[in-house]
Amino acid sequence: MDEKFDFTRGSILGKMIKFMVPVFGALVLQAMYGAVDMWVVGRFGTTAGISAVSTGSSIINLVTFTICGLSMGITVLIGRYIGEGKNHRIGKIIGGVIYFFAILSVILTVFMLIFADRLAVLMQAPKGAESLTALYVRICGGGIVFIIAYNVISSIFRGMGNSRLPLLFVAIACGVNVVGDLLFVAVFHMNVAGAALATILAQAVSVILSLMIIRKQKLPFGFHKTDIRFSKEVRKFLVLGAPIALQELLTNASFLALCAFVNKLDMDASAGYGIAQKIVSFVMLVPSALMQSMASMVAQNVGAGKEKRARQSMLYGMAVGAAVGVVIGMASFFFGDILAGLFTKDPAVIVRAAEYLKGFSPEAVVTCILFSFIGYYNGHEKTVFVMAQGLAQTCLVRLPMSYYMSSRNNASLAEIGLAAPTATVFGIILCSIYFLVLNKTIKIEEKERIRNEKEC
Repeated sequence: MDEKFDFTRGSILGKMIKFMVPVFGALVLQAMYGAVDMWVVGRFGTTAGISAVSTGSSIINLVTFTICGLSMGITVLIGRYIGEGKNHRIGKIIGGVIYFFAILSVILTVFMLIFADRLAVLMQAPKGAESLTALYVRICGGGIVFIIAYNVISSIFRGMGNSRLPLLFVAIACGVNVVGDLLFVAVFHMNVAGAALATILAQAVSVILSLMIIRKQKLPFGFHKTDIRFSKEVRKFLVLGAPIALQELLTNASFLALCAFVNKLDMDASAGYGIAQKIVSFVMLVPSALMQSMASMVAQNVGAGKEKRARQSMLYGMAVGAAVGVVIGMASFFFGDILAGLFTKDPAVIVRAAEYLKGFSPEAVVTCILFSFIGYYNGHEKTVFVMAQGLAQTCLVRLPMSYYMSSRNNASLAEIGLAAPTATVFGIILCSIYFLVLNKTIKIEEKERIRNEKEC
């Protein structure tokens, strides 16, 4: 295996940063999708359009992040096989992945085309934005296969330790999306429909070009058409990915519920929250990059039997992430109005967006700690615990607190925004307790293994 993709040797911090920077870059560009959509609609569309893109993209993000969670099982399984020196099994994983996600794409497409209107009503989209929300969901739903394909391809390469190709793929998509938004919305005045079309077109071009690029790559495994079937490798990555996917599904469902809570307030609050969420998507980039990088690094080291190195990777991730998070959190707290002003000229919407960001800002720091824990546990295949702590955060803290804050008279978006970091701190407490339990178990197993080897 290429030494630069081998995380079991060399400088931990150096390897982490080299892997994480392209992951971070890919996430930045991926976040540009929604940000560019919101910026163009905010500048050349209507307030109802902003609300529709906000609500509609929340629904699409629910699907996207769930798929990302499911495909994390692919990343972990490939990383584990590489650490164990079992590259010959990767081709069977790829074949099973193609088979499974092709079927899932068809199911999701049909569902979103049929139920787009009901989803808009369920989200309590403000009057005047319901039909636009449904239109956005229907168009994106029609191209969901490309969204799924991009995320699956990226997961495969991250599992192999290659974060540069996913960066290239998303860079292509981002460029196409910017051109498409300006053409469809600013020139042809297609408002919400133009934003949705640009997003799907960008993903389609990215997937097609990425497949052409992959054909020219020298891959460290063989792949045959006969591998495209439902095999035991499918069951393995589903066992790993399903708990993460369920956690992502329910976590993002809680944000959908939060969106619905805010939608009940007024159009300015709905649009302000939507713009704040686009800014939040950038705030969360460092934690997300940490989690994805950590899963790949830990999986390889666990496969190679290097537990100490895996723990050190997690601690390095926490330190780097928290340091960067302090700067980002302060920018969100003190300059939220300036950031919101990049997306809209409406003073009332800017005030509401900045209000939410003040309450949310501590999340920039605490999530780096939590996501480093989660990446560590994903790398250990402890995805059931990851799911359990996510559900606990959602059901015991985030949703109840968000609902309570939104139902008060003169509800403040700052108080609603505070629900996220409060839930994250609760998650850190749970992860810290489990860390002590898990490492005690690992040490016991290691002692038994050494004793058995001596007896043999």
